[in-house]
Amino acid sequence: MSLTNAALTSLHCYQHIPHIMSAQTDTEATQNQLSSGITADSLAATLRSKLDAAHVDIQDLSGGCGQMFEAIIVSSQFEKKMTLARHRLVNSVLKEEIAAIHAWTPKCFTPAEWEKKKGTAA
Repeated sequence: MSLTNAALTSLHCYQHIPHIMSAQTDTEATQNQLSSGITADSLAATLRSKLDAAHVDIQDLSGGCGQMFEAIIVSSQFEKKMTLARHRLVNSVLKEEIAAIHAWTPKCFTPAEWEKKKGTAA
């Protein structure tokens, strides 16, 4: 059985992740986060300033080590853009930050879409 280049690359990446993502203590998680310099607050501040975002909610899903984030971003700059174009816009704004973390999942909404979504969730 032979592995494809993509599988080998993926395997190689995952061999290096455990020391980054599985902090054993709160101190270790804080050190990992400080070494990358990426926090939910720093990501939110960048998105608010560069996308004029009306609402940003970022969750650190990595247990505090700053390597896996999920975001809800509401901006009028997403008007008339499909999902892929919205993600590309966000990724271009956070290019350096995304390069320093393991996983990034943006969920992008226009203000009208966000209001509608909030209304259906209630």
